[in-house]
Amino acid sequence: MSLTHHRPDSRGSTSAQSSKRGKVSRESGLRVPGLRLAVWVAVLVTITLPLAAVVSTGLSSSGLEVFRNPDLLTAVGNSLVSSGCAALGATVVALVLTIALDRLKVPGAKVLRWLFLLPFLIPPFISAMSWIALFSPSGPLRSLLGTVLPTNIYGAGGVILLLTITSWPMAYLLISSAMTRIPSQLEEAARVSGASTVRIYSTVTLPLLRPALMASLVLTFASNLSDFGIPALLGLPANYTTLTTLVYRFIASHSVLNPLPAASAVGTILLALACLAVFVQRSTGTTSAAASTRPTQPAARTPLLWALTVVLWAGAIIATVLPLLALIRQAILPAPGVPLRPDTVTFANFTHALSNPSVLSGVGNSVLLALGAGLACTVLGWVIALLLTRTRSFDNVGLDIFALLPQALPGLVVAVAWLLVSPLLGIFNTLWAILVAYVMAFSAIVVQMVRPTSVALSRSFEEAAQTAGASPTRALLTTSGRFTLPIAVTGGVVVALTAVRELTISILLVAPGTRTLGVVIFNLQQAGDYSAASALAVLVCLAGILGLGLVTAHNRKAKA
Repeated sequence: MSLTHHRPDSRGSTSAQSSKRGKVSRESGLRVPGLRLAVWVAVLVTITLPLAAVVSTGLSSSGLEVFRNPDLLTAVGNSLVSSGCAALGATVVALVLTIALDRLKVPGAKVLRWLFLLPFLIPPFISAMSWIALFSPSGPLRSLLGTVLPTNIYGAGGVILLLTITSWPMAYLLISSAMTRIPSQLEEAARVSGASTVRIYSTVTLPLLRPALMASLVLTFASNLSDFGIPALLGLPANYTTLTTLVYRFIASHSVLNPLPAASAVGTILLALACLAVFVQRSTGTTSAAASTRPTQPAARTPLLWALTVVLWAGAIIATVLPLLALIRQAILPAPGVPLRPDTVTFANFTHALSNPSVLSGVGNSVLLALGAGLACTVLGWVIALLLTRTRSFDNVGLDIFALLPQALPGLVVAVAWLLVSPLLGIFNTLWAILVAYVMAFSAIVVQMVRPTSVALSRSFEEAAQTAGASPTRALLTTSGRFTLPIAVTGGVVVALTAVRELTISILLVAPGTRTLGVVIFNLQQAGDYSAASALAVLVCLAGILGLGLVTAHNRKAKA
């Protein structure tokens, strides 16, 4: 076979190929109508239909009756105050951490960063359990400090404190990321000009960080507004009701005549607040400063820096380490109030909890749901990200909005939505209802993880595949899709780790035989079986830390 034999055909083929390449280039994207239709069907079923059901039911005459309930106004006020104060506190703490750990590089910065990010790995309701154990009458702080501590951690103060602690990791990640895009040369130039450290950060750094600070405030506010575990465990015992616990009371106790319409009305309020938060966050934009070209050097070891270091270490130990140790202490003692001695340490709580049929059922359900959600979100999020970044279509804007909107929604809105829709689909009171709710809530995680890499890839990959004779769909999936699939799988693992310990969604969708691990732990805590609940909570914390550690190690290996 000679090259000259194919030269005439090659010329004809080249013409056709050039025409095809020109067409692809002019369109700046592939057309994959079949794949797009399949994705839209999935999005409409899992996202659009449930949200439409919430809004329509909430705005019905039966739903609007809830606005006459005096408890609603109280719950709205409590939610706004607790979420707002916690968002402000988390943003301030995150700003201090960013300056101290990323710019000043205080001694032990790496360990401190890990300690302050630890609440990100622990479900909020388990954080609440750990603080309850810490402040209990038999807890370690009570025995050491006695009457110096407040009498309890229940009520508005405890809710705000815990929401602040659980939300400052998100705030720190946002602000720290923005800080890396501020050239350190600007601060160095101000320092050379004779400006003090306070003046440098107030006149140079903070103005450039303003968009990130606003984003932190808005996103942590939305996250705090949607939390159920902390207000339920720390607020309800003190009659401190928020919107999420009010909805739970409507559904669980039938305290209103029409619980679903009433819950939908509250869900509509939460939906509106979440959408407003996202709008404000998007309108603020992001810092446009270029990335720093010179690594920052550790600050001089002044007395002020050492004082700041001591404060940070004390804060990290009190806020993250001691509550976790208190939870572990409660898990290894036979009962609350038993003193901690070598002869009283036992692992019977772990064996008792893991031998309980209801616990085993909850663990099995959670693992099954986590695997299913991880797989489904991997596929759906991966394909959505490819369509948004590698194709051009008039409906990409709508697909982007519907795909990412659930990320800003409180889990309670998702749960109420599927309480309404699941009977229509014949999956009411089944694991399928919880699974599709997880897919609705967590698919955006994969989309957000895949998008940056997909955007950075050259379009020549798809063009080359099409030139070789591949269909547009095959060209998309075998080129850009192949490059981004490992990232989508990593996102699926993150989804699975999130789903296996989820509480807010499953607490409303749970039915006999469909209990999840989060619901089991919550019910044990509510029933007063603190030792068994603590034992399971410790296992969940260890699994979360180990799982995310493995994901991080895998990502580092892949980058290397």
